[in-house]
Amino acid sequence: MIHTVGPRWNQGKSEEEIKLRNCYVNSMKLAEENQLETLAFPNISTGIYRFPKQLAAEIAVETIKNIELKYVQKVIFVCYDDENFKIYEDLIKE
Repeated sequence: MIHTVGPRWNQGKSEEEIKLRNCYVNSMKLAEENQLETLAFPNISTGIYRFPKQLAAEIAVETIKNIELKYVQKVIFVCYDDENFKIYEDLIKE
């Protein structure tokens, strides 16, 4: 299991976007190093850490799309509410 802790949203004043992107990049690097084929990510930081859902989803999808992978074949975004599901669905269709 790979575990990451996302940043608390501070109105974008504390490099939260970079920190969130690094959660995905570092998790993917660990997955590659361990030759994992599938990863599942929750909507990191969008709950009690209050990261804006749309922005968090954009960062997640864009980061995963742009990372070079050898072993990882499948990434699952686990959405715990309809709002996040719709956001991810729309972004992935693009």
